[in-house]
Amino acid sequence: MTTPNGDTTPAPRTLAIVRALNEQGTVGAVVADVRDHIPGCVVVVVDDGSTDATAARARAAGARVVSLPFNLGMGGAAQTGYRIARDEGFGAAVQVDGDGQHPGSEAARVLDALRGGGHDLVVGSRFLEGCGHLSTPARRVGIRVASHLLSAVMGRRVTDATSGLRAVGPRGIALFARSYPCDYVEVEALILAARQGLRVAEVPVTMRARRDGRSTIRPAQALVYGARVAVGAASLAATRRVAADPG
Repeated sequence: MTTPNGDTTPAPRTLAIVRALNEQGTVGAVVADVRDHIPGCVVVVVDDGSTDATAARARAAGARVVSLPFNLGMGGAAQTGYRIARDEGFGAAVQVDGDGQHPGSEAARVLDALRGGGHDLVVGSRFLEGCGHLSTPARRVGIRVASHLLSAVMGRRVTDATSGLRAVGPRGIALFARSYPCDYVEVEALILAARQGLRVAEVPVTMRARRDGRSTIRPAQALVYGARVAVGAASLAATRRVAADPG
């Protein structure tokens, strides 16, 4: 990593957090892909209560595996990874899903933006350039509603509020290790970051369609995103009003 003065400093130790639930068909390739594109990173697969060979396939690919005793959901799995990053002194963490939708090259792009842009949280957006797999029609409706509402409240353009491909620096690691949403996790994590004053940015990425298995989010659930974000957005707006006018 090069400083503004032209000096070269070592990149911070990076932890790749891979959430996986019954992803035996893809997790090995995901681990290998991330290791190929982010040299020197430590890959931890958080096995969220899988009943198949997810943990064994991840270990065989060279990952460190944390097997949760039961399914905590995407939020609990992510927080487990962030707690490891905090407790072991990692300077950056990149979050990748175990279903093969997030190419290692795109995880590296998000991480590079974090390292070079002065941000605390960088999200990989499918919609900045509109390339690759853009999700199902029902989910795109939910994503669009969520993104518009978050844009209005956060005061900056948000195009992919539900993207799970994201990288965080020390402030983000500390925040998400301490508190991480449990329901509509990606959207609410952005609201939480905004509440805490983290510097958030997006970069364009290309994602793939799920390679194997089934998503844990059903089409009907995707339409609920907008309502949940509206509540969170209203809360964030109220918080900001109180901070601006304490008396």
